[in-house]
Amino acid sequence: MHLLYLDDAGSAGNPTEQYLVLGGVSVFEAQAHWITQQLDRLAEDINPGDPHSVEFHASEIFGRRAQPWKRLTQDEARGTIKSVLDVLANAYDTARAFACVVHKPSFPNRDPMEIAFEDLCSRFDQYLHRLRVGGDTQRGLVILDESSHETTLQRMSVQFRTLGTQWGVIRHLADTPFFVDSRASRVIQLADHVAHAVFRRYQSGDTQYFDRFAHKFDAADGIVHGLAHKELGNPRCMCIACLSRRASDAG
Repeated sequence: MHLLYLDDAGSAGNPTEQYLVLGGVSVFEAQAHWITQQLDRLAEDINPGDPHSVEFHASEIFGRRAQPWKRLTQDEARGTIKSVLDVLANAYDTARAFACVVHKPSFPNRDPMEIAFEDLCSRFDQYLHRLRVGGDTQRGLVILDESSHETTLQRMSVQFRTLGTQWGVIRHLADTPFFVDSRASRVIQLADHVAHAVFRRYQSGDTQYFDRFAHKFDAADGIVHGLAHKELGNPRCMCIACLSRRASDAG
């Protein structure tokens, strides 16, 4: 089974932020154990006495306001975030990054989380369809960090499988999404870092984290399918998602 782990960055209700990001990583089920092992090794460097107490939460590492991150220098904290993202960058080819970036002012009357979730369910389903055409008939499952959106997103996922999204009916997911405590899942912690890196790239123009794993976004035929940038009135955006689509349209 292919597992899509997702977490969000940014807040739908924060007027000082232009964007909300839902993002993460798709891995084949056996690869989740490999990622867990890699992050456990990083945790041993942070707290050798109790590595399982270390939760890799990107915004907390970045802010350095609480232990164990408070004792790190700024460069050490940034290096820790990059080391977590390098686990994805160096993962097997079956690992794919996915993210949807929603420009909140472009959709003032819609919930940006619902927009992002619908988009990513469709993108993941299309990815699974491509794999099926190539002979991989495994289905997929979406796993998210526990949040106040749980009830809404579960309801939406049922509708996607019956009534469909705006792009069609979801056909390749095995069940409704599962919600887990991020403290218990290293892969959710990796998803958190992906969402944070994408948020930093669009909100602050900081690409140092995003660039480490940008090559892992799902892509086919020259189009970056795994990354969506939903912003009205920005037709010349130079991000890799928008550029790849314009290049495909021009071709």
